[in-house]
Amino acid sequence: MLKRTSLYEAHISSGARVIEFGGWEMPVQYSGIVDEHHTVRTAVGLFDISHMGEVFVSGGAAEGFLNAVLSNDVRKLEVGLGQYTLMCRPDGGVVDDLYVFRIGALEYLLIINASRIDADVAWLRSCWAGFIGRSDVLLSDQSEQWSAVALQGPKAGEIIDACVDWEVGGGRRPSELKKNQILAIHGAAFTAYVSRTGYTGEDGFEIVMPNDRAREVWDRTMAGGRSSGLKPVGLGARDTLRTEACYPLYGHELNETTTPIEAGLGFFVSLDKGEFNGRSILAGQKTGGVTRKSVAFKMTDRSAPPRQHYAIVSSAGQKIGEVTSGTQSPTLNVGIGMGMVVPELAKPGTPVQIEIRGKLYPAVVVSKPFYKRA
Repeated sequence: MLKRTSLYEAHISSGARVIEFGGWEMPVQYSGIVDEHHTVRTAVGLFDISHMGEVFVSGGAAEGFLNAVLSNDVRKLEVGLGQYTLMCRPDGGVVDDLYVFRIGALEYLLIINASRIDADVAWLRSCWAGFIGRSDVLLSDQSEQWSAVALQGPKAGEIIDACVDWEVGGGRRPSELKKNQILAIHGAAFTAYVSRTGYTGEDGFEIVMPNDRAREVWDRTMAGGRSSGLKPVGLGARDTLRTEACYPLYGHELNETTTPIEAGLGFFVSLDKGEFNGRSILAGQKTGGVTRKSVAFKMTDRSAPPRQHYAIVSSAGQKIGEVTSGTQSPTLNVGIGMGMVVPELAKPGTPVQIEIRGKLYPAVVVSKPFYKRA
C-alpha cells in the first residue's frame, strides 16, 4: 500500500494530480508544471517534501562516526549550520546524497531521500556496528514522525517569518538565516526546524516539523503568501527546476555504481579529513581521472524532450554515453539534460547528438548550471 503524507488531504482539496513516487502518493502538479515552475522562478512556491527521511545522530562520537561514513567534513559545522554531503560505499559508489545539519553540540540531523530511507538506515546501522566508538553514538530513524515543506522562490524571504506561529530560538527570525543555516523553533511540548536550503536554484527555506503540525503550517503559509503570488507546487516542477539548476537526483545522476567524482561533485569530498568510506577510490579518481563524466547539454534544434537512458552519440556516430536526466526547460524554452559521457567529449562546446525515439537530434555540451539567479 502506498504511503500518504500528513498533507495528502490538502493536496486533494487544492486539485492536485497525484502519482506514485518512491512508494508515496505525491502531488505531481496543481495548476500545471510550467505555471508552477514560473511561479517559483518569479515569486514563491510551496512544496510538500514530507516523504523525505529524517535520521538523528547524537553522542560524543557522533562527529567521528559521521566523518567516517560521509564524504564532506562535518568538523566544519558549527551548531546551526548544515552541508551537502554524500554517503559512499567502500568502492566509492553513492548510497545516497543528503544534507547533514548540526543541531546541537553533540547532535546532528540527516535529511535523506525518500526512496532511500530503508537502504540508508540499513547502511548506517551496518557502519555503526563496525565503528570502534559505537557505544557513544545513537542512531534514531524518525522519518515516520516528521513532515516537511519547502518554501522556494525570490519572495520566500518576505513571508517565511509568518509561516509558523511558534517561538524561534536564539532571538533570530527565519528570514535572517544565511544559506545552509538552521534554527530550532519551539511550540508547546515540541521542537521543529527551519533551514535556508532548497532544491530549485532559488532562495528558499525548508521547515521540518512533527506530523501533527504540518497542516497548520501548510494552511498558514498558503494564506499568508497569497498576496505574494504563492502557489502549491508538485513534483513535476520540482524536477524541471532542479534540472535547470543541475542538481543531481538519486537514481539518475547518482547510484551505487556512480562515484561523486564521476558525478562532478568532487567539491563535496574532503580527502584531507582522514579515512572514510570510499576515500582511496575517490582519491585515485581525483588524481588519476575517471572513465566517464557528468555533463550538461542542451538541444540545438527542435525535438521532443530528452529523457533518462537516451543514448548520447558523438558527431561521428559513436555512442559515448547516456542521458541521466532530461526535460523541456520552461525558463530557456529548449530541451536540456544531464548525462554521463567519455571524458574526452565532456568539454563545453562539444557537439553531440541525442537519440530520441530512434532518431538523432543535435545538441551541445554546455557549462553547468543552465540557470543561476544573478
